[in-house]
Amino acid sequence: MAGRPRPRYSVSSYSYSNNPVLQRPVEPAQYTSDEFQRWCSGNGITQSMGAVGVCWDNAVAENFFSHLKTEFYHHERFTNRADARTAVMDYIESWYNRRRPNRRAGGVPPATALTAHQTRSQEPLAA
Repeated sequence: MAGRPRPRYSVSSYSYSNNPVLQRPVEPAQYTSDEFQRWCSGNGITQSMGAVGVCWDNAVAENFFSHLKTEFYHHERFTNRADARTAVMDYIESWYNRRRPNRRAGGVPPATALTAHQTRSQEPLAA
């Protein structure tokens, strides 16, 4: 067991068990290591990480992927990856960004909310 983390034991509020708890195949620390960051940088990959314990960096992505799965993915069948990629881009550009009402944006689609925000930002603050 050298080089591997020791098993942790369950101490949940529901029950106590001496059985080892399943470990993730890759620990989160590997994603923040200097070596992995250099690899990402060398391969043109931009990492998106917030501070430890901050959930907001994932909230937007998780919300989007939840909608993608429930509104689109589970209703479709694809014959190959190219068809899937094309269909996902069509969902994002023609439905999600341009027509789908967004509750947090006042019931308007994201593209409409962005245009309104940019228009407001360009108005003079005072006369």
